Amino acid sequence: MRIPRIYHPEPLTVGSDIFLEEDAANHVGRVLRMGAGQELELFDGSNLTFKAEIAQADKKRVRVSVLSSQLDDRESPLHLHLGQVMSRGEKMEFTIQKSIELGVNVITPLFSERCGVKLDAERLAKKIQQWQKIAIAACEQCGRNRVPEIREAMTLEAWCAEQENGLKLNLHPRANQSINTLPLPVERVRLLIGPEGGLSADEIAMTAQQGFSDILLGPRVLRTETTALTVITALQVRFGDLG
Repeated sequence: MRIPRIYHPEPLTVGSDIFLEEDAANHVGRVLRMGAGQELELFDGSNLTFKAEIAQADKKRVRVSVLSSQLDDRESPLHLHLGQVMSRGEKMEFTIQKSIELGVNVITPLFSERCGVKLDAERLAKKIQQWQKIAIAACEQCGRNRVPEIREAMTLEAWCAEQENGLKLNLHPRANQSINTLPLPVERVRLLIGPEGGLSADEIAMTAQQGFSDILLGPRVLRTETTALTVITALQVRFGDLG
């Protein structure tokens, strides 16, 4: 069996004994039915991986011994900040999971004029927590040892107005340039992906005023979740570590 990878939110040190967090302990003890003497691979967001052994496991708690550590850098040289206007249902979860597998570093959920998601503050806070858990699970699966941040949701205008170095990109069906024509080198990209109904004319004008460059993805109209993953893949191929 493949050695399970488990995220631990506190800094790990070789030689220490720790108890896994509740969700992780449930997965190891109840779902995988692992017991004392079996191996785990832990990571804490420091870009290190830790070899560990289960010392004790029962229905409620799992205690492990941290045996050794090594640097395991799987991060892309391209820093990607995705501003994703929130989509309905499982589409947002899918976008978060797959974009993290593709190397996105930061994700900010956005509200726009045509955003179809309406949540009160309490439900939105729960969604952010849920999306952060999805980010952790994606890292456990794909081998990343730094967990991307899912930021608090904000308006499109506020996000576009934030000051951040690097290239700012927005998709537009009548743009004159594509990803392949963007000049090299690029180390940081702030990528805006609009809602299912697209950005309004006023919003597109606003992004231009805030320094976003319009790019053309191709001749076909893609769904919002397809668009995000396609653009991220193309950016990683051109500026990052894919291909």
